[in-house]
Amino acid sequence: MKVFRVMGEIRKPNLRTNFKKEVRALKPEHAIEKVYMELGSKHRVKRFQIKIHAVEEVPPDEIEDPLIRKLTLGETEVVE
Repeated sequence: MKVFRVMGEIRKPNLRTNFKKEVRALKPEHAIEKVYMELGSKHRVKRFQIKIHAVEEVPPDEIEDPLIRKLTLGETEVVE
């Protein structure tokens, strides 16, 4: 599986905020769909309130999310 970084904006009537989310998916379309599902579930945001600005594939050494990094690289411990 590949890792994608999805960047965009949530536009609710009283809230306007940017987001950046890393997800594991096979294609960019699947990554966008996963972001829609997660934001809708956790933040009660409708799809029309989410504006996607960019989707980019992330190389394994540039993954920021510790959980995604561990799943992708198979690391047992993150050493910093």
